[in-house]
Amino acid sequence: MRIATRFASRTAASSMVVAAALAFVGFQAAGQSASAATTKASSTVTCTTANTKLTVTEVSRPINHLLLKATNTGTKPCYAYSAPYLRAGADAQAPLPWAQETTPQAVVVLEPGQSAYAGITTSSPEGEGGGTEKTLGVFLADKKGNALDKEKTLKLPNGGVFFNSAATVTYWQDNAADALVW
Repeated sequence: MRIATRFASRTAASSMVVAAALAFVGFQAAGQSASAATTKASSTVTCTTANTKLTVTEVSRPINHLLLKATNTGTKPCYAYSAPYLRAGADAQAPLPWAQETTPQAVVVLEPGQSAYAGITTSSPEGEGGGTEKTLGVFLADKKGNALDKEKTLKLPNGGVFFNSAATVTYWQDNAADALVW
């Protein structure tokens, strides 16, 4: 009986050593993965007007929409946080509201040369008031959703675009189709 007990104890001890070794290896691998993720995250910067080219274009469908494109011109990946703050016209007192239903599941990351897109609804029959504006002021957002840097002013297509109270902008999307369908 004593032999069987010693054998069972040695087997149990061996199993615990193997389990501990495997757990240690898994812990090291997890630590290395976390370290790699931290390194990548620390080398990614926030998209700003200094490292991002902004353009606005008219689209044929849907009507009364524009497409804002942000292209990373920097040498590091950048985060396109939230949605852009847009000011339709030089006299606008408040930014266009963000279309909450377009909130993406994750922050859009732009590798150098890649683009993100935001769709802009300029007007709708349900909107009130309005006028034709010649410029679009753009502020990008930081991680907390606050406007950062200085404003980038873009000329609107066709010498001006009509905006009314129904105007909204989507959150940044990784492709133009998603930015225009909401």
